[in-house]
Amino acid sequence: MIAELGLAALWLAAGLCVLQLIAGAAGARSDVQGALSALVRPAAVVQGVLLLVAFACLLRVFAVTDLSVALVAANSHADKPLIYRISGAWGNHEGSMLLWVTILGLCSALVALFEQRGEQRFIKAAMAAQGFVALGFYAFLLLSSNPFERLDPAAATGAGLNPLLQDIGLALHPPTLYVGYVGLSVAFSFVVAGLLTRQAGPDLARAMRPWVLAAWIALTLGIAAGSYWAYYELGWGGWWFWDPVENASLMPWLAATALLHSASVLAARDALRTWTIMLGVVAFSMSMVGTFLVRSGILTSVHAFAVDPERGAFILGLLTLYIGGAFVLFALRAGALAEGKRFATVSREGALVVNNVMLSGILAVVLLGTLYPLLAEALGTRVSIGPPYYNPVTAVFAVPMLLVLAVGPLLRWKRDNLRRIAVPLVLLGAILAASITIVVVFTGAGVLATMGLALAALLALASWLPLAGRRITRVPLPLWGSMLAHFGIAVSLAGMASESAFSTERLVAMRAGDTVSVGPFEARLEAVEPVAGPNWTALEARVAASSNGTGATLRPQARTFTEPQQSTSEAALLTRRDGQLYAILGDAAGDDRWQLRLWWKPFVTLIWFGAILIALGGLLSLIGHLRNGVRRWKIRDAMARRRAERATA
Repeated sequence: MIAELGLAALWLAAGLCVLQLIAGAAGARSDVQGALSALVRPAAVVQGVLLLVAFACLLRVFAVTDLSVALVAANSHADKPLIYRISGAWGNHEGSMLLWVTILGLCSALVALFEQRGEQRFIKAAMAAQGFVALGFYAFLLLSSNPFERLDPAAATGAGLNPLLQDIGLALHPPTLYVGYVGLSVAFSFVVAGLLTRQAGPDLARAMRPWVLAAWIALTLGIAAGSYWAYYELGWGGWWFWDPVENASLMPWLAATALLHSASVLAARDALRTWTIMLGVVAFSMSMVGTFLVRSGILTSVHAFAVDPERGAFILGLLTLYIGGAFVLFALRAGALAEGKRFATVSREGALVVNNVMLSGILAVVLLGTLYPLLAEALGTRVSIGPPYYNPVTAVFAVPMLLVLAVGPLLRWKRDNLRRIAVPLVLLGAILAASITIVVVFTGAGVLATMGLALAALLALASWLPLAGRRITRVPLPLWGSMLAHFGIAVSLAGMASESAFSTERLVAMRAGDTVSVGPFEARLEAVEPVAGPNWTALEARVAASSNGTGATLRPQARTFTEPQQSTSEAALLTRRDGQLYAILGDAAGDDRWQLRLWWKPFVTLIWFGAILIALGGLLSLIGHLRNGVRRWKIRDAMARRRAERATA
């Protein structure tokens, strides 16, 4: 009965979504504010509760391995550890889409509960737009991807979850990314509401900025988790390969970064109105494009669950409806939007515009590189686009963006003069020149790695320069968040450049007792022995690694899973402050020898440590903006009460 309860809750939630759409649309009309429009908030809240019930039911049938449910039989097995039985609920197409809709419904409920003080016509229009977005996904789930479909008779055993997904990183990575995607849907709904009600000023930016920030934080953490999972789980030793599925998560992050800065300008200075509206549409467009790429079956990937062309066509139809409709609405209403305040080229707004243009350029490069091979293959030609295209072409936009990022926070709003910040500019220029000289003379790194290291040093210093002349206790929390996020970018960039420039690799065939040097380590193969896990067997190598009198044992494995039958490589990592030693066990090479691949990756962990700093900076900014919003509404309420008291006096 658990599956039937979940399906019933899903149908009821879909019905309430229709009510939310109708009631919100009624409330968006200035001449209709009656009982119907008052139902929009209760409908959204109850809908969120029902979706939680539906998803809890899905978790339950996976936890107990109910093989009478088709989705469980196809994606789970009783012998799996509990954490992977539960994560199997979203490690498939239907479950992942139910997770998407659940997060979407919870966001609608949060909007209904907490967005109480804004202009009611605008909020109800936003909730109608949110209902319209959700309705398409409800139709997709209930008509073509029912997660609660029964098997009669029940399966004798489950097929199991893809072994590559049986990892704690992949248990957390998809839900985190989905929070980011769905957060952008809320920003999209606010943008649509702004176009419908012709309210595209600072209040719009302040309303959607917390949602964009929350989405951006989640995307940052989700991408970092996915990158680290691919790094240690796939066994190829890299942290980013410009795979289309990787790009599908990167593109919304790029658009959200641009939107976040543009919304900040609109909120603070009432400028960039049209640009902010457009970026709101583009950001959600990128999340929909990513959903289409991963769920349509046109990609062959561990993430690409859907292989049914009809499902792909359904998602493509949703993408066309939502994004095409939003762009048509933008084209019809953009001319009627007020221009907003103007600013000089040399100003903080000007710097933010430059960076947004550069981010848009990187987004265009990634989008073209992702879609072109798919288009070429559809026309009968197989094309591969990888790092030789992405790395130099994105650098064309990234380098000036990072240079402006270092200077922009030092500029004043509206109008400034570079002579005013001559001393910081000279200091930053000296740091950049010295960094390039040191890297070229002492390391011999390539051009891109040299620029990466130099820009990392530049940005690490520049991130904290806005503190100059300020009392620490009076620095606003959003500014602390901005500085920490920018410093995190410098840290990640240093890790990327160091890993690219200084990594060393050894591929050897070793007998027990043989020793090989890699980086600062001496690695000795002690033995290769069989081991067993809860649902796998493996050959495990014991590798003793020592450096400067200290040592540790690495245990890379070659695993074989039974349900489903698949072999995987489990990397062993030895982490130090200055990098990681990375080991992979290969096949037997004859004569009692084993293939062993070893990497020394200097400062590679800075990539993910920097991502954590970026997310923490975003969290500080989010808390600061929420506090400011509460304070602003309290002031408005107090002023409104005073006006009412004077009017009745």
